[in-house]
Amino acid sequence: MVQRNKTVVEEFILLAFVDLHQIQKLFFLIFLLTYITCVMENLAIITVIRIGQSLHNPMYFFISVFSILEIMFVSVTVPKLLAILIAADNTISFTGCIAQMYFLNSLGVTECYLLLVMVFDRHQAINSPLHYPTVMTDTVCVVLALSPWIFGFSIILLPAITIAHLDFCGPNMIDHFFCDMAPLQSLGCSDIMVTSSSITTVAVMSVVLPFLIILGFYVCILKTVTKISSVDGKQKAFSTCTSHLIVASLFYGAAIIVYVKTKSSHYDKYLSFMYTTVTPTINPFIYTFRNRDVKKVFQNLITRAIRPIFV
Repeated sequence: MVQRNKTVVEEFILLAFVDLHQIQKLFFLIFLLTYITCVMENLAIITVIRIGQSLHNPMYFFISVFSILEIMFVSVTVPKLLAILIAADNTISFTGCIAQMYFLNSLGVTECYLLLVMVFDRHQAINSPLHYPTVMTDTVCVVLALSPWIFGFSIILLPAITIAHLDFCGPNMIDHFFCDMAPLQSLGCSDIMVTSSSITTVAVMSVVLPFLIILGFYVCILKTVTKISSVDGKQKAFSTCTSHLIVASLFYGAAIIVYVKTKSSHYDKYLSFMYTTVTPTINPFIYTFRNRDVKKVFQNLITRAIRPIFV
């Protein structure tokens, strides 16, 4: 006897910001400009680091990888959000929803661990400056940069598969602007114990654990910095870490609130917008565009570009 597929829901409806329908066109313009700005900023960072010989070191290599990740991260959710706001295209197929959930969360975990790799690099540079060039070789940097991607896309497979195998009998409305684990799980009409356990476990391993390790690294860095006698030395050491600390705090703060719980909330989508769109847009200003070395390369590029005009 052929078993009938219990999943009757073939598509989901993303409610997004339907409660703000009167200003959705304004929201469209804001989100469109935010998306374009985010992509252009990160492309500029990748280009500058690629061109600037003085920026060819581990710290800027990881920043360029981070910029690639940010572009991919915002591109998973924002284009669909724009379609919802301008064309009311708020439906998404079952397969498309699961795929969006998988890629978004995989990239999110990748970002969590890439931030950990970046603070490990700063820890090595400040605490072991003499051994830093021999430890952070090109091969080591490539391995450290690839590891978060492999881990992120592997660990999300378990909760993604368990959610995909839930029975969805209706309703099919998701109070969010993208497909995420908790909202999808709440729509399932079968036993969600295994799914909840897998989501919680993955959230702890992917968000809480790297965040605690980062805090540990910063405690070690702070101890080392306080032992530096010169004021200039302390300022230089702090300047390479404070930007990363701000970026990590913004991202982890929102992610921990959203993901270290399995029950979805109406306000999750606003917090999610913070770390999926706003944070990637302001990150380049925090950790790159304020940097003295990057400013110098930018100035040289601008000078070389406008010089022929006046010659």
